This record gives sequence, structure tokens and C-alpha cells, in this order.
Amino acid sequence: MSSPPHAGHAPEDPPEALPPLDDLDEPVRVPLKIEDGLTVLVMGALALITFANVIARYFTNQSFAWTEEFSVFLMIVLALVGSSAAVARDRHIRIEYFSDSGSMARRKNLSRLGAVLVALLFALIGVLSIRLVWDDYRFNETSPGIGIPQWWYSIWLPILSIGIALRAVGLFIRRGRWS
Repeated sequence: MSSPPHAGHAPEDPPEALPPLDDLDEPVRVPLKIEDGLTVLVMGALALITFANVIARYFTNQSFAWTEEFSVFLMIVLALVGSSAAVARDRHIRIEYFSDSGSMARRKNLSRLGAVLVALLFALIGVLSIRLVWDDYRFNETSPGIGIPQWWYSIWLPILSIGIALRAVGLFIRRGRWS
């Protein structure tokens, strides 16, 4: 025995499709597809590196020396890119009891305060990490695993931190437009 059809649908009608996730995002000047694409690329690279290392260990009882170093780097990049997407979508960590209660003016002000604090934090991280990159470059620091220049890894911290700060500034501006 089959279940009865839903009201308004004939049994052979396909269910309505959910809107794509991009349709759920509020409009931004710099497309969120940048973070989404980077996330896919980084996760794909992590999966390929890990799979190659597992296969190498299985057949040779040895691992590739570079996989751990690249994997750690890619996980840090993934965390920063994900943070940028979360800030742009206003889905960063917060205590919803406080952020989602009260009047619209209170929620707007809390959202803007959060955006300002995130922007300040990541701008500070970006500026201070420039010194780290400069020191890695100036002192010819090399990575511990495979000996490539350390600044190849550390250059991404200020770049991605400033990107997160800019996304937070954009969120601050968008939250100022609420009526």
C-alpha cells in the first residue's frame, strides 16, 4: 500500500527543490563564491594529500615527509577562509540568547558591535603578522619538514586576516542599513 499524496501534489509530481544556498545569502559586493571556491579547493587538496599518504604507507610502510606540513598549512588556510565566509554571512559564533532577543535596534547594535570587534581583531592580527612574515623572510627561515622558505606559509596569515577584517567591515555597513 502506498502513502497518500501530499495536498496539492499529484503522486508523480517531483517535490519542490530547495533554493540554492547562494539565494539565501544577502547581497555583498565581493562574491561569497570566492570563499566557497577556496574551501572546495583546499578540502580537495587535503583529501588528495591524505589519500596519497595512506596509499604510500600501505604499499611502502613509509609516508611522504611533506604531507603533514602541507596538511597543517591547508587546515589553517581552511579555518581562515571559513571564518571569512562565516563573518560575511553573519554566522560567526555568538550567544543567541543575547544577540537574537530584544528590540530590532538592540539586535542591530549588537550585530554592528560584533562586526567592529571582529574587524579590529583580524586587522590587528593582519598587521602584527606582517612582522612575522618579514622576520621569516629576512632571517631565511625554512620549514621544519621539507625546508622550503617559511614565509611561503606565513604570508597567508596577514592576507587572509585582512580579508576577514574587510568582510567584517562590509557586515558592519550592511547592518547599518537595516530599517
